[in-house]
Amino acid sequence: MLTTHIASLRTMLEASKRVVVFTGAGISTESGIPDFRSPGTGTWEKMKPIYFDDFLRSPEARREAWRRRFESDPTMRAAEPNRGHRAVARLVREGKVHAVITQNIDGLHQASGIPDAQVIELHGNTTYATCLSCGTRHEIADIHAAFAQTDAVPDCRACGGLLKTATISFGQAMPEEPMLRARAAVLAADLCLVLGSSLVVYPAAGFPQMAKHNGAGLAIVNRQETPLDGIADLVIQDGIGDVLGGAVGVN
Repeated sequence: MLTTHIASLRTMLEASKRVVVFTGAGISTESGIPDFRSPGTGTWEKMKPIYFDDFLRSPEARREAWRRRFESDPTMRAAEPNRGHRAVARLVREGKVHAVITQNIDGLHQASGIPDAQVIELHGNTTYATCLSCGTRHEIADIHAAFAQTDAVPDCRACGGLLKTATISFGQAMPEEPMLRARAAVLAADLCLVLGSSLVVYPAAGFPQMAKHNGAGLAIVNRQETPLDGIADLVIQDGIGDVLGGAVGVN
């Protein structure tokens, strides 16, 4: 059955000229990065998320947010692009995929060789930090070193503002520019390939549906059912590396 599904996906990819890939946590779990929502193992089942307003208002909330980030650092630094990431990267290099829209914040698509300009990060990126006031970029290692000495997160070196990982927190507005880029990408696509997303987190999950309603094909590779399975042209409930790697010919 898996071989049949791989052949079906290969046929869809070969017939398409302008593919947009939409990725969620499922592609990164294959690199050892835990997801947020899986029953029993998801991050949010182990600890409550810190809302953006609490981060702004409370020094204790900011300290806890950064403590969690530093605690996850060994896992983040050890993670490498897996077979699924490499398969997406090959499709980008070949010109088959024109954009990768991702809900992930780990930077593994870029690490696989996909140019920044072709990765649309809807929820930001946790591999660096930015100032909430002036936008100056700060490196995680520098912040961690200061935190280890003072048990406090330093202020922005440029303006003295608050530093936060360059991610979108609960209660924080979605960034306008990536949302506009994602909309343009899906409306230009003839196939939307969803990899490892539960498709329950909106507004991000609305993009595959938008692509389908605009006439694009829709293929979903995810280990669990999704709300869009009923309108998809192809649904494969299996590992992304095995499926896409097989379809693309990447080991």
